[in-house]
Amino acid sequence: MDSAVSTVIQPHFAEPEQYELSSTSMEQPESGQQTPASGQLTPFSTPFSAASSQAALRAALDDGLNVQELAPVDRGVRAWMFCMSSFTLEMMIWGLCFSYGIFQNYYTAHPPFNTASSISIAAVGTIAIALQYTEALLISCAFGRYPDYMGYAMWFGLALYFFSIFGSSFATQVWHLIMLQGVLFGISGGLLYVPVIKLLPEWFSERRGLAGGIIFAGGGVGGFLFPFALTALLDKVGLRWTLRIWAIITTIFCGIALLGLRPRLPVPKYTHGSRRPRFIPPQLGFVKNPLFWSVSVTILLQGFSYFPVSLYIASFTTAISSPLTATIVLSVFNSSAVGGQILLGHLSDRFPYPWVMCASALGSSVVAFLLWGFARMSIQLYFFAVIFGALSGGFSSTWPNAAFDCAGGKPEYTGIAIASTAIFKGISAVVGPILSGILLEAGKGSSIGGVFGREGYGFVEIFVGSCALATGAGSLLIAFTRQRAGIYS
Repeated sequence: MDSAVSTVIQPHFAEPEQYELSSTSMEQPESGQQTPASGQLTPFSTPFSAASSQAALRAALDDGLNVQELAPVDRGVRAWMFCMSSFTLEMMIWGLCFSYGIFQNYYTAHPPFNTASSISIAAVGTIAIALQYTEALLISCAFGRYPDYMGYAMWFGLALYFFSIFGSSFATQVWHLIMLQGVLFGISGGLLYVPVIKLLPEWFSERRGLAGGIIFAGGGVGGFLFPFALTALLDKVGLRWTLRIWAIITTIFCGIALLGLRPRLPVPKYTHGSRRPRFIPPQLGFVKNPLFWSVSVTILLQGFSYFPVSLYIASFTTAISSPLTATIVLSVFNSSAVGGQILLGHLSDRFPYPWVMCASALGSSVVAFLLWGFARMSIQLYFFAVIFGALSGGFSSTWPNAAFDCAGGKPEYTGIAIASTAIFKGISAVVGPILSGILLEAGKGSSIGGVFGREGYGFVEIFVGSCALATGAGSLLIAFTRQRAGIYS
């Protein structure tokens, strides 16, 4: 793999077909054997031996065709540049989403939003997260039909990103925040982020889990740093200038990141009248696969466990300690996901990912019941934030390998498989906090038996722990389904 280099031969006239030759390496593959460096061959490609590849390459040059060398998979400057650019986008987009608790506490305590209901204020962050998950499939299908417009869409998404945050500084009512910081930010995040999950399988194969873990860890890094930065800005310059400064600085970083977010394979060029791929691709046939549904349901259950903690850990900490402690706990919770993402992503490359999922879920359940449920002091919350943040926050790094199996082991379909299962993550991002809000209201500030669940959070903690336990059961179902399908790696 490491010594392989691929080439793509394209005709001068614009057609959607790509002709990818198998790679030449130190070990010459037999004729007709697919080589790992070129990934999954395209429907229009033909595998060649090393000798026939050279012959075809010379013939192509003689015929006046354009020959482009592909960057290697899993290594090289361009692959890791893609990884770090994606990490930066993840940090700017999801890091802000995971830090919404700082804004939520500010909105509920300061005019002009302190008179609004807590549910409507919480809806701002929930809508932004849910939209980015649920719109992924729609945007992925659009990019599949119009791949030559994906670059333009990303820059449009960046402009929308700036407008949504900068425009929020002029909001005077909660519905303004819902439309700007919620809906428009969610749409812009999808336009910026879907290309990451679409292009990831092009750049990484054997190190797919590790690369995905590094990329997804960006949200944890942002979730650690941003609460401190936002709190300091809010104290010094107030809400409106905080949003304006934030919009300018993060847009610059996102713009730099977009420069490194390039596809590995050449983008097809379509002339007027050329037939484009279908908007609803035939690859979606994997939704009939039992493995797809077992993975999707498990992701749904895991979201029910994770998002209520992400939303309410700051307010719970404030209730039993102080706002400063709440900021620290939220930052620790988000930052712990960084180590969890990388570690669990690496483990999912070396071991069957359902067992990594199961260990993550069961560990999350135990600490939710014991550390959060019986929390009396901030030290217990610090331990909970570290362990739960690492285990539950790192769960998503198993996602690329799970999607790869759902797509039938075809890298070119993995992106759309991730986008399809993301719908269930989006559902959990909306339903989980709503159910938790209802349970919190039912608790009415009391504890269960006087020892479990202070400040009325007992039912929420039981809900989180139970959903994490159910996620472990779902992971076992995935392992059984994979075995039935003959997948043992």
